[in-house]
Amino acid sequence: MTDTKTYGKLIGASLGPGDPDLITRRAWAALQSGARWIYPVKKAQEISYALSIVQNGGLPVPTDAVELVFPMTRDAEALGKAWTRAARQTVELLAEGRDVVFLVEGDASTFATFGHLARVVREIVPEIEVDTIPGVSSFTAAAAATGLPLAEEDETLAIIPTAYGIGVIEHMLDEFDTLILLKVKPLLDDVIDLLERRGILATSCFIEKVGSPDERIVRDLATLKGETVNYLSLLIVRNAKRQRGELRRGCRQRKEAAEARANA
Repeated sequence: MTDTKTYGKLIGASLGPGDPDLITRRAWAALQSGARWIYPVKKAQEISYALSIVQNGGLPVPTDAVELVFPMTRDAEALGKAWTRAARQTVELLAEGRDVVFLVEGDASTFATFGHLARVVREIVPEIEVDTIPGVSSFTAAAAATGLPLAEEDETLAIIPTAYGIGVIEHMLDEFDTLILLKVKPLLDDVIDLLERRGILATSCFIEKVGSPDERIVRDLATLKGETVNYLSLLIVRNAKRQRGELRRGCRQRKEAAEARANA
C-alpha cells in the first residue's frame, strides 16, 4: 500500500550564538507558529544551550517540547546510533502532520547539528519538507563584539575547527589574512605558542560564549595559558604580516590586453 501520511515540515530555526536579540524575525515567528519544538542536549534531561537562548528571550517552553540527545563522543558506532534514534524520533513527530522546529544555536548551516539531522530524516522519508532559517554565526557575533573586522576589501578569511591541528593552522596562516579557530579548548596552549612564535599574538583575540550572559573576551592571550576554557570558545586571528600576491582584477586585465594590442 502507498503511504498516504501527510508529514509536517521540519524547520531549522537559527537562534544566534547566545543573545536572544540576535534571533531573526523569521525564526521568532517559527517559534511562535504552533510548531512542535525539538532541541538538542548532550545527555538526557541536561540543560540545552539552544533552549536557554529562547528562554532568555522571554518565550515560555511549550509543555510538549521534546529533547533529542546528541552525545559528545567520537565513538562512530555510538554517534551513528544516536543520530539514527534522533532522526527516527523526529520523523515520528512529523508524521503527526504538525510542523516541527529544531532549535539551533548559531547558524543552522554552519557547523550545526541540524544539517545532518535533516539529511537523515530525508533519507528515511524523502518527501519531508525542510526549511532552514539562517541566522547569526558565533564568529560574526564575535567580530562585532570585539570590533575586529573579519575581512576588509581584498583580504581572505578561513574558518576551521582547531582540531585540525597546529600543522594545518600554521599552513593556513600563510594563506589567509584572518583565521577563525573554532572549539579551541583542547589545543589552546599549543595555538597560543604558535601565535607567539609567528608574532601575531597581539592581533588575536579569544571569545567565549559570545552573546550570552557569560560572554568573555580576552585580548591578552598569554593569560589563558594553562586554563581550561569553555567548549563554546573561539579565536579570531588577524595576520597582518601575511605576504600577498598581486591581485588580477578584470578591469586591469582589459587595460593590459588593450596596451598589448596597441604595442603589437
